[in-house]
Parts: sequence; C-alpha cells; structure tokens
Amino acid sequence: MNPDFINRRSFLGQGSGGLGAIALGSLLGEKARGAPLPSLPHFTPTAKRVIYLFMSGGPSHIDLFDYKPELEKRHGEELPDSIRGTQRLTGMTSGQKSFPVCATIGKFARHGKSGTWMSDLLPYTSRVVDDIAVVRSMHTEAINHDPGITFINTGSQVPGKPSAGAWASYGLGSENKNMPAYVVLLSQGNGKNPGQPIFSRLWGSGFLPSSHQGVQLRSSGDPVLYLQDPPGISRENRRAQLDVLGELNGIKLEGHGDPEIATRIAQYEMAFRMQVAAPAIADLSDEPESTFQLYGEDARTPGTYAYNCLMARRMAERDVRFIQLFHRGWDQHNELQKHLRAQCRDTDQASAALVSDLKSRGLLDDTLVIWGGEFGRTAYSQGKLGTGRDHHGRCFSMWLAGGGVQGGVTYGATDDYAYNIAENPTHIRDLNATLLHCLGIDHERFTYRFQGLEDRLTGVEEAHVIKGILAT
Repeated sequence: MNPDFINRRSFLGQGSGGLGAIALGSLLGEKARGAPLPSLPHFTPTAKRVIYLFMSGGPSHIDLFDYKPELEKRHGEELPDSIRGTQRLTGMTSGQKSFPVCATIGKFARHGKSGTWMSDLLPYTSRVVDDIAVVRSMHTEAINHDPGITFINTGSQVPGKPSAGAWASYGLGSENKNMPAYVVLLSQGNGKNPGQPIFSRLWGSGFLPSSHQGVQLRSSGDPVLYLQDPPGISRENRRAQLDVLGELNGIKLEGHGDPEIATRIAQYEMAFRMQVAAPAIADLSDEPESTFQLYGEDARTPGTYAYNCLMARRMAERDVRFIQLFHRGWDQHNELQKHLRAQCRDTDQASAALVSDLKSRGLLDDTLVIWGGEFGRTAYSQGKLGTGRDHHGRCFSMWLAGGGVQGGVTYGATDDYAYNIAENPTHIRDLNATLLHCLGIDHERFTYRFQGLEDRLTGVEEAHVIKGILAT
C-alpha cells in the first residue's frame, strides 16, 4: 500500500494483523488446544472431572430426601402463615385461597451405615447413601424455571453468562485432546412430557472464548452432526482440506485479529479428531451384559437417561473434563403421584449405577458427581389436595459424591414442614464454589475481565465452599 494513502482505518487493520498472528500462535498453541491456564489449579484438586446430573424442573425434596413426619400428621391442614411468611409465590398458586399441607407420597426409611433417610421412590439410590452427601439446605432466589436453571448453571439469572462447564474448560482445559472438555447429553423423562425447554445457552461460553462452550451429543444417529465424511472423501483428503482451510483462516486472522477465527480453526481440528473418538464412545458393543443389568435395560437405548449415564461413565474413563446430563420432566404441578414415580423409575437405577460403576473402576475418587435441579417443591398442595406441588426455592435438596466429597453425610436441615431452612443455609453460589474447589480452583481468584469487571462463576456476592461435606 502506498504510504501516502494509509489512513487510520487501514493502519489499525494492519496493526491488528500482527496482533492476530500473536493471538493465533497463542490460542492454537495453548488454550485452543485445551491447555489449562498457567495459574491453575490454585491447589491440589480432589477431582479431575465433573459429572453433573441436572434434573430439570425441580425435584420434590419433600417426597425424596427430606423426611418430615409432621407433614403426615397435618395432611390437609392449612399451612401456618408463620411458616409461609411473606414468600413470593409463582402465579400458579399466588391466587389460591387455601394452602393445604400435603404429606409425602413415598415412605421413608433409614439406609446404609450412615442411617440416611431416603424415600422408597429411590430404592437404588438408597443403596449408595454411604457414598453420597445429601445437602438438604440448598436455596435460591429464583422461583421460575428459566431464571432458576440459568442461575444455578451460570451463576446469574440473566442469560448470557458462561456456564459452569465452560468455566471449567476455560480454566483447566482438556486431558483428552480428541474430545471437547465439556460435553452435554439431553433426555426427556416420563414425568411431565414435554418437560421445561432446555436452551443451548445453558451450556454456552458467554463472554469466554466460544471453544469452551459445551458440545451436545445427539441421542440418535451420529453423536455429532456431519461427523462422518461424505462418500468418496478419504481421511487423507479430509486432512488435506482442513490444512488448506486452516491456512486460509490463518490469513484471515492475521488481517482481522479476531480470536474467534483461531477458535474456529481449533474447532475444525477437534471435529477431525472426534470423527474417531466420538463413535468409539457411543459404541457399546464392548460392554458386558453385567453393565446393562447394573444400569437397566434402558441403557441400551440411545436418548434415555440410563444410556446417557452409561455414556457419562465412558467419557469419564476417557478423561472428558465436564459431562452434564439434562433430564427433563420433574415439574410436578399436577399428577404428582404418577409423574414423580415415573421420573424416579427413569433415573434412580442409572444414577446409583453410575456412582457404583465409577467406584468399582477406581474413578469415583477423582470424579465429582452432582445430582439436583434448580429448586424444590412446596409443602402445600397446588390445587386439589395431593394433586401437585408448586416451585419452591426457599429450600431444597441435592446430593454429591466422589471427587473429595465425604460419603454418608447429611448436611443442613429444614423446619418441620421442609419449607424454611433451619440449619446451614447453602446457596447455589456455595454449590458452584464447592464444585470449583474440588477441581483445585479458588472461586474468588478465578475471574475473567469483561466489560471492565472481573467476573466469576460465583458472581459478586458472598459464596462459601461447603466444607461440611468434604472429606478433607
């Protein structure tokens, strides 16, 4: 270019080319290839990977984990105003003239050496209570599904923030260069059908580089669209095409300096490697019959929750960093008896099998397993007595296992109505702080500068690691 005609725009464009070349070398050499940040982990982790079993819709803590004999005694009575207080209710029950107490639909008993209370709706989970920690004092401000699911998965009720899996991918990278660091699988239960919508932004990367967003594996056909080469295209031809495409994208990166171009180059390379790795994970022909006896017959059927749990174990074996299962159908506003029982039949055996299977293979010690939804359900009945339960964010239950979590522990407590927290309140920010802690990350020091702020998964408000459930 004639130097006499260099204007401000062309000068900045040429300048960004140099920056782009630096970005290309940096991103492709480190982050785009899945390397961890140089400063991480902050301390020795107890977990290398996470399997997050997300129960979309809000499982009823009252009917599954939080035993309250008082509810049986007061079944049909009006919930005292002193218990409900000034709580903000959803539009589905705020207009009710009566709030009758609804007893649990299952029968509770103590299980394991720990004597943990568990409903008979979860017979398989009851067998692994000595390997899990049940947190009964979770709480959140969200009272509706979308803000609730967004909040617990991203640390904010406002869409657009990075998901927990994206944070883990960004900070720690991947130990398996042939698979994404963050993989997502979806299933629909036999409870409320269709369940609440699940949006891809729940596993998005937000303001982090897009290479860290979750990759959804499909439930039928190829695990990822266009994974197979077209007929007549050999592996060698595909490699040559990607080499040329990489050169062209590299030229574009030098001219524009957009790091997302480097991400695209890296993603093409990841897709090429996944052409071999992903089908191998989805091929269950090497699984013995005992596997399907453990997980249940549904584990043979792609798209089911049981199949996805088995896939999660197979990915954990291959060191995928963050595996998240979203299972829909837990929103029991009506037909509580039918739908909740159906959801438990869908999930109970496979959830427990995953814990047992990981343990038998020596993987549970360094795999953090999390089970839970965005909130719980009300002690009072929505509509006619016993018909259903509304959303309840003031207290609910989740469980964790492995990866530094102490088994056989029950943490936190609620009042006699399972309506308010009585001991050890645990915010969903605390859950995310604990997740990062198990991965060796101090949530207060793990930040990303965006729009002038040092943003983090746990947000700007106070959050604490749940030390009462940790083994050390």
